[in-house]
Amino acid sequence: MHAIASVRAMQGLSRKKPYTNDMTSPANTLPPSLRRARLPLAVALALPVLLLAACGGSGDGNGSTAAAEQQGRWTTGDLHTHTVQSDDSRTTQTLDFLLGKAFTSYGLDWMAVTNHLRSSKYDNAANLLPAPKAFAYGMESYEMPRIKALQDAGNYKGKLIYSAFEWDMPTHDHVGVGIFEGATGSWKTSANAAKEFQYLFTTASESLFDPADVARWKTQYPQRYNQTGDDAVKAIAWLKEKYPDNSYALINHPSRNPNKYTIADFRQMNDLAPKIVFAIEGMVGNQLEPDRGGYTSAYIDANKPNRTYGGTDYIVAQLGGVWDSLLGEGRRIWNIADSDSHFEIDSNNNSSGYYPGEYAKTYVWQSAKNEGNIGGLVDSLRSGRTFGVFGDLVNALDFNVSALSGKAVMGQEIQAMPGESVTVRIRFKSPPINNYQRPVSSGNLGNMTPKVDHIDLIAGDVGPRAQPGTPAYQQATNPSTRVVRRFTAADWKQDAEGYYVMELPITIVKNQYFRLRGTNVGENVAGLTANGEPLSDKAVTTSDDAKRHDQINDRNYGNLWFYSNPIFVSVR
Repeated sequence: MHAIASVRAMQGLSRKKPYTNDMTSPANTLPPSLRRARLPLAVALALPVLLLAACGGSGDGNGSTAAAEQQGRWTTGDLHTHTVQSDDSRTTQTLDFLLGKAFTSYGLDWMAVTNHLRSSKYDNAANLLPAPKAFAYGMESYEMPRIKALQDAGNYKGKLIYSAFEWDMPTHDHVGVGIFEGATGSWKTSANAAKEFQYLFTTASESLFDPADVARWKTQYPQRYNQTGDDAVKAIAWLKEKYPDNSYALINHPSRNPNKYTIADFRQMNDLAPKIVFAIEGMVGNQLEPDRGGYTSAYIDANKPNRTYGGTDYIVAQLGGVWDSLLGEGRRIWNIADSDSHFEIDSNNNSSGYYPGEYAKTYVWQSAKNEGNIGGLVDSLRSGRTFGVFGDLVNALDFNVSALSGKAVMGQEIQAMPGESVTVRIRFKSPPINNYQRPVSSGNLGNMTPKVDHIDLIAGDVGPRAQPGTPAYQQATNPSTRVVRRFTAADWKQDAEGYYVMELPITIVKNQYFRLRGTNVGENVAGLTANGEPLSDKAVTTSDDAKRHDQINDRNYGNLWFYSNPIFVSVR
């Protein structure tokens, strides 16, 4: 892909001896002295997680510097779900059914319905239409009115539900797009923008669109842009030009198919529109497929980047890989977790994915003013104070860095003097039971208690941003990335609020970031981990349907992970 000018051209504090983080160890090693070392723990704790700071915007539109604390709470949701209006869903997955699963069964606070931006032959209730229509029209005619009617009638009170869509990005893979209109605090999905976007940037036949709309668009644009990598960038530029603050484009399951992206593609899109392209679905959906996440490319060495690792895309799972390379430039690109729900198990015994909130959750901190409205949710997502989790391994996470200048939480940046000791503090909880079912999809809970085996504190250096046309723009690794400390149950203690707590003083000598990952898997478990690093997931090939479904489910719940977003520390 190459940069384009604009859409107009297209239209024509330490109490202990600190650990000195010199970042000299290789990216894929953990010094033996740091493994399972018992750490001194804090007695005095910070404020509870529900009183920590919300995040604002940084110079690139996302994240923030350490800010004054304000009240808010953690919310859970899903940015990637489908109903029968998607061509690869099932007639059982009506809109009402999906919402019932997300909010009644699994208690989410918010959700985006993101059907494929293709043609749709059903309405929201699985009634066959007289003729297929472009999904943007189906969204306007069926999905959006039904959501409004349900909530106007008092259903899902206090829940945020909105329509977005999943776009087949030219030459790449899928992107979750939301486009909104209205005043701050009262954004609504823009059906007109969705129609125009679908006409311009997909290959849908003109016959699926309203002829009057097509005639108008042809007076505005000399052509459609739906074939090349340049066209993909034009679409991002169009969003930035038309909806600079009230749109987003999130990269879904980026490595599912080989050769769909280079790191330069991510850099280019983020350079062009950092407030729009700010997240990657690293913790992918479709976890009930035999090939975890639906990553079905051949099981050969060349396709190792196109596997999931503990259910997580290689871009995020690889220590010192693509995500760390982007963070190592100070980019505010966050990881999210989604269900990609189409159906669970169909009448032919095909299995696809868990329902929204059943297995994957994205936790988002929202201040009181941001909760309950689309714009507030998008601002909160941009802030980066979020984390993703599988199987309810944790249901609360407080991760912060304290320095003389204050305290920073996920998504924020804090300043420190050269040689200053900062304190990393981690607090987490796990629920007494998760949603594991036996048999799968039976409604019979298996009484599984999720248990964290270890948590890794990961750090990487932050340097200058790579520039287009330089070798650095293609570099997909960050060799400075390493596990600073691996915490186990020997290292954490439980506080009065039930949180498990650990902290570590670190001497800061350069700009860097810190992030967390945790798992229920030991450091060296055959087929799952090696020296704490996740191994690629294997396909389940059992021919007996019921056994295969349960083996897939056991594979997933036996290999749970969570990933935090980073905290940046800059030397002043």
